[in-house]
Formats: sequence, structure tokens, C-alpha cells
Amino acid sequence: MAALHDHKPAHLVSPLRIALRGQTLLTSPRYNKGTAFPSAERKTFGLEGRLPYRTNTLEEQCERAYGQLESRDLAIRKNTFLQSLKEQNLTLYYALLARHLKELTPIIYTPTEAEAITSYSQLFRRSEGLFLSFPDEHIMEELFLEETRGRDIELIVVTDGEAILGIGDQGVGISTAKSVIYTLIGGMEPAKSLPVVLDVGTDNQNLLNDPLYVGWPKNRVRGEGYDRFVDKFVQLVRKHYPKCLLHFEDFGVTNARRILDRYRDTHAVFNDDIQGTGAVTLACIMSAIRISSLSRASASSPEKKKLSDQRYVIFGAGSAGLGIATQLRDAIISADGLSRQDANRKFWLIDRDGLLHDKLKINGLTARLQELVRPVEENWGEKSVSLLEVVERMRPTVLIGCSTKGGAFTKEVVEAMMCGLDEGAHPIILPLSNPSRLAEATPEDLMHWTKGRALIATGSPFENVKVVVDGKEKEIAECNNALIYPGLGFGAVLSKSRSMTDTMLIAGAKRLAALSPALSTAASDDEYNGAALLPDFVDAPKVNFEVAITVAEQAIREGTASEEWKIEEVRQKASEKVWIPVYPEYIYDEQGIRRFECYVLI
Repeated sequence: MAALHDHKPAHLVSPLRIALRGQTLLTSPRYNKGTAFPSAERKTFGLEGRLPYRTNTLEEQCERAYGQLESRDLAIRKNTFLQSLKEQNLTLYYALLARHLKELTPIIYTPTEAEAITSYSQLFRRSEGLFLSFPDEHIMEELFLEETRGRDIELIVVTDGEAILGIGDQGVGISTAKSVIYTLIGGMEPAKSLPVVLDVGTDNQNLLNDPLYVGWPKNRVRGEGYDRFVDKFVQLVRKHYPKCLLHFEDFGVTNARRILDRYRDTHAVFNDDIQGTGAVTLACIMSAIRISSLSRASASSPEKKKLSDQRYVIFGAGSAGLGIATQLRDAIISADGLSRQDANRKFWLIDRDGLLHDKLKINGLTARLQELVRPVEENWGEKSVSLLEVVERMRPTVLIGCSTKGGAFTKEVVEAMMCGLDEGAHPIILPLSNPSRLAEATPEDLMHWTKGRALIATGSPFENVKVVVDGKEKEIAECNNALIYPGLGFGAVLSKSRSMTDTMLIAGAKRLAALSPALSTAASDDEYNGAALLPDFVDAPKVNFEVAITVAEQAIREGTASEEWKIEEVRQKASEKVWIPVYPEYIYDEQGIRRFECYVLI
């Protein structure tokens, strides 16, 4: 565990005073150690005779659990086994995941979790979190307090289940995967997080026709009723947990951005689909620009060195595309001092109607999207303008795909991009749609079409590419939100920030970019040698720890933090607070100190 959690020294894992005993202790997922209870604790807590004779280490328990896991042949069966383990022993669950991080994250998160969600009404599993249904709006506060009373909640992940990646509207379902990643990778204490489902119905006809569907079997509430229901929930969070982080997850395109905008100035709120995607993409582009500027091949060319020097074409103008454009635009304003209007002019957004420009009549554009529409003086005519036409005319240096249109970055498009670049320049191409079959291009094709010069990151994992031109192997970075959002969240919680500001997001992105393997190797070799633009996912816990420290420091600098620490104290405070999956020593609380907290089964 040292490699994954060396940012948490063993001496900082404090003993825990608890009042549970006997079978009650063994059935508490939060406190159960199973066969790892040492003999002294077995005697103290009335466990003698309730467990087999031999005491196991956590490492031995992980080995046994992994053996059971491997006997499951399908990913969904592995998911079910891990869910069962989670319901028995939280520490063992997270310890097992941490030891096999890259292998098991796709089992408990994307893509396997999507299958578990679609089967939610057909599977028996222990209920987790809080379900708030529209017909119970009048007793929402009572239900909220019943679930949270006596608990120190630092993170709430809330969903209305309308836009789950790859499967759309699933109505009511599980909302725990994001909370798990916050703990596994971000170090948030699991007992202090709360997953919440806002059940406002579903427009998925298959669910409405399913007699086993466990949610409220009505069409989705829209308009004023929906806004009132969401606002009532948010105000409960602000009233009872004013310093917690409120994470909005899988909200539909008509609600996600406006809900984020409505509350972001009054509470620490976050939307990973918008801000997490934008932040990790910003980090990737920062890394790529820096690599390009260090390369010998481009040293003599007038290659652009700053964010504001780039020309960005974004193919896909939904929540992700708009989130990326907004995050990049805000970073340009912050880092390079451009006005908002001038920064907006660095972007060309393309959706199903083609390039968004003033002469194209498009209904329903939001205010944020409207300001990124290309001005009339560019004279695009009144027709739909294709991706190829935009690339040929505007000569982008950065091409980003979040369209879910597999293969959209054709050889013709990429070669047109190359023709528009300065000699020796590195095109930055990010096909971010996932899963892999929906990627706008494969890294292998991009490398061959650009003669090995492209700087690439993808939204799904791909194998490394050995480029025929120079024989070098290129490591393909996965532009994975989990490399940054757990750290952003932990930083906000650590500092008890009153909001998640744009400058905090940018600070986190800069820190992630600075940890790029490609940047470190290029800096030492004075030439890009094919290393990945972002850290490997296996290093995500350490990476997010660094991101969290940077975010907390920024919150303190700008005065949004409730904690009144000195900047130099933040790293130590983070090391003390971060949660890691190890068994602490138990001390019996004979007087029932913290009794209520101890009896909450997480």
C-alpha cells in the first residue's frame, strides 16, 4: 500500500474509539475487520468464538477476496461480488480496489456500472443512500434529517438519473459509483459522503412498462415543479451542511448547466460532466503546449506557446463540449489576460447542425453557447458548415472531439489540419468520446496520418502506438476525469471552501499538467520522446492528492476557504485528513462516546 498511499504516513492513522460489540460490530460495514481482528480486540469486543481461530492480515484478506473475484467470468458478476464485499467490510473493499486499481475501476465504475444501473430493478441488493421521490416532497426535510442526523457529511453526490453515460434516462437507480471514486482515488472518508437520488419520474418507456420498476412510475416532472423540488433539496443541504461539497451527477442537458450556474455562487457545487471534463482537458492541452514548446523540432518555428495562441475546434457542442470550451476560455482570460469577448473568438464549436455561426438559424441556444457562436463578419453564409470546411479555413492547432460520432476525424480532416500548421508543429488532437468505438479517431490512425507528430489523448483507454516513421512507441494518455475531479473535491472539502471557483479549477488543472510524464521527460531530454500527456491512471491517488493541496491553497489565497490556515500548513492538514483503507486500532468506548455516530451503518 505504500506506493499508493505514501502521502498518508502510518503514524497519522489514529486509533478509533467505538462502542459496538459482538455481532453488531461484525455486521457494521464501516467497522468490521472480519478475520483481521487481532486477539486482543476479539476479547475486548466480545468476538471470541464468533470468528475462526487464525487472524489474517489485510493483505491476506485481499488475496482471498481477489481469488473469489477472479472466479466470476463476467464483468457484471464481478461488480455484484464487489458490491457484496462493500456491504460487509468497507476497508477490505477499498483495499482490494486500491491494489488492483486499473483492473477493477472499470468494474465498479464506467463501463460496467452502467449495466448494473440498467438492472437495478431486477437485482436484490442492499439499499444505499437517500431516495427522495417527488410525491414525498412535503416530507423531504424529515426524510433528509432521518438519514443524516448525527453524521458529519462532507460530500453529497446527487443525481436525477436522466443522462447516465451511454444509457440515458434510467429513472431511479444507484448513485454510489462517484462517491466510491471520491474515496478510492480522492481520499474522502466514505462515512462522510451521502449519495442521493432525486426521483422525479422517467421518460424511459421500458421502465414505465416494467412491473418490477422500483422508482416512481410517472413521466419526468419538468418546469416549475422540477425546479421547486431541486431547489428544496439544495436549500436543505445549505441549511444543514453549509460547508459540504454538492456534486451534481448525470443531469440532463436542459438542466445540468443551468442548475450549476444557479447555485455555484451560493454553495460549493460541482458538475463533473461539465467542470471535470473541462478541467482534465485543460490540463491535457497545457501539457501538450508545453511539450510542443520544448521540442527541438519546433524550436526554430513560430509555434504558439500560450493557451491564447491556439485555435480550438470542438466537434460536439453538448454539455461536455461547452464545458471544455468554457474551462479553456476562462483559463485564457486568467492566464493570458484576454477579455471575455476576445477569448470567446478562439473557439469554433460544431454540433449536429454544423458550425455554430450567426447566419445559421438554431433554436434553443443557451446564453453560454450563444456567446461562442461565430460572428457574422466571418461570412460563413447561411448554410450548414462541416467539420472539414472549418478545419480547412480556420487552421486549428487544437482539435477536440466530444460528439460520440465514431470516426469523425477522418484522414482528410487530419491532413487538412496538418497543412494549416507551421512546419515542425505538433497538432493537438483529443478524440474524447467514449466508449472506444465512439472515439472520433483511433490513436494509431492519427499517428500515421500526422507522421508521428500528433500529441494525443483519448476519452477511453487505447494501446500504445509504435509509429512506423521513427520507430518510437507513443504512450496514449487517457483524458480521464478521475485524474482530477476527486482532487478538486477533496481540496474544496479540505479547505471548507464556500464555493468551487473557476480559479480553483484552473489551479487544479495546472497542477495536473505539471505532473505530465511527457513534460518531465521532454524537459530532461529537450525532445518529446512519446511519453503520455497525463499521468497513468494507476497513479491517480497520488496525483489527486497533489491536485487537492493546490486547490485548497488557492481557496485560502482567494478567501473562499472557511479554514484559516497558512499556505504552508495545507500539505500536513491534507495528510492528516486523507482517508486510506487500513484497519486502525480499536479502543472500546465504555461510556458510549460518539454512540450515535458509531451506530450509523454505512
